[in-house]
Amino acid sequence: MNDKPKTKWLWRLLRWGLIGMAGLVTLAAMLVTEENWRGKHAWETYKRAAEARGERLDWTAFTPTNVPDDQNFFYAPIVAETLQAERNERADGQAPHATNTANRMKFDIYCGDSELLPKHGGNWQKGEFTELKEWPAYFQTCSTTFEGKTNHFPVAAQPQSPAADVLLALSIFNPALEELRQASLRPTAWMPLNYGNGFEEVGTLLPWLRPAKRWASFLQLRSVAELQDNQSAAALADVKLLLRLTDTMRNQPFLISHLVRIAMQAIALQPIYEGLAQHRWNDTQLADLEAALAEKDYLADFQLAMRGERTCAIYTFETQRRTREMKSYAAENGLDQMVTNSLRWMPSAFFYQNEFVFAQMYEQFVLPLVDLTNRTVSLAAYRTTEADFKEQAQHWSLYKIQARMLFPAVGKSVAKFATIQAQVDLARVACALERFRLTHGNYPEALAALAPQFIAEPPHDLINGQPLHYRRTDDGKFVLYSIGWDEKDDGGKVVLTKNGTVDREKGDWVWQYPAK
Repeated sequence: MNDKPKTKWLWRLLRWGLIGMAGLVTLAAMLVTEENWRGKHAWETYKRAAEARGERLDWTAFTPTNVPDDQNFFYAPIVAETLQAERNERADGQAPHATNTANRMKFDIYCGDSELLPKHGGNWQKGEFTELKEWPAYFQTCSTTFEGKTNHFPVAAQPQSPAADVLLALSIFNPALEELRQASLRPTAWMPLNYGNGFEEVGTLLPWLRPAKRWASFLQLRSVAELQDNQSAAALADVKLLLRLTDTMRNQPFLISHLVRIAMQAIALQPIYEGLAQHRWNDTQLADLEAALAEKDYLADFQLAMRGERTCAIYTFETQRRTREMKSYAAENGLDQMVTNSLRWMPSAFFYQNEFVFAQMYEQFVLPLVDLTNRTVSLAAYRTTEADFKEQAQHWSLYKIQARMLFPAVGKSVAKFATIQAQVDLARVACALERFRLTHGNYPEALAALAPQFIAEPPHDLINGQPLHYRRTDDGKFVLYSIGWDEKDDGGKVVLTKNGTVDREKGDWVWQYPAK
């Protein structure tokens, strides 16, 4: 008798449960729909306002237009073959000898055990010249190693000067170098990439970036040897080639390409410094060097790189929203492998809000760090950015997770751009000072005497907008410096870290020549 009421009651509970569950699902769907609309609305509202201010948030604005192959540096035979060979090597982790593509730009001056490497390389920031006397013995030893037998470094039958021995050893690369020099005359440089892949395409860019510093080191050593062998015209040609190679990555919308450019530019400053300190450049060559350096604008490049990185991130978020997949590289067995993570159940609001937060953080915190009008770097804004980001990092949000993952490295990059621009500015003024000395027999009392005959206008200190500090010294030389990242005038003092490297965040950024 009691079974029917009990059964009926159970059915009622089940029905109410199903109704309640359906209600919760409907409510959740409504909330997700509303949240998706709010995220999309927030992003599109911000995007319209930003574009009205002149910001470009469309990824196609940062990708190349059609460039004829015969005008593109990357389609020159030696460059195209090298790029393909590097990609093949990266893909299978083996040397490209098994393919039909040769790497004729493998300007590798290092081989064998690292213990054999010369220990006394130059460092202009510490006033140190490159010592070439260790290199002939190194190349001779290299010829007995597996790598050396591959490169076949020529060795003189009878000892010559260290510079002549170095140039002889490096002559193995002369045919490829001359072909590269011709390729560098092409007016444009757009690497053949699939920009539709967004950040995923950085993996395709890496085979060019990884050996770039190796090429820079080769040209640095060659130009230093040429200077010491009284071949200043050849040294100038090699320095200008190195500067051109740094520019082949300038228009890439990826931050990593600009960081590699900065490293190459720093390498190029060493032979310029040594030629100035040892009075090996003539007036015409100095004017040519100063003009080449004046074309470098790393403050503008900072804005370009930051806007490109921002827009690429936004494009990547959009791609993730459409595909519901997030791809990244992970190291496996010594190779970079693409890993795909599913975002199938992630609401659209996640992507829209991360786009909004990321773009807003760039506009508020990153772009104001560099003032192109006054050509200054705002350290006050940089420190505010650091503090604000640390504050925001304490408050976790699903809508900020991707933005926060990408943002930290970006903010710190401004220091690298500021440092290299300051160093280029110092080198330009040093060229003008040397031209003044060649004309008048000594250095001027003040930088104002350089303009307009030796330089159109001396650049100012980009840290505070004031004139660079300059004074003549009792030994007939000079000290030229920026007050540096700590914004303090230390009188031209270079501060070293515990490891003996130059501390770029302390002391001044200095250009001076060592005592005889």
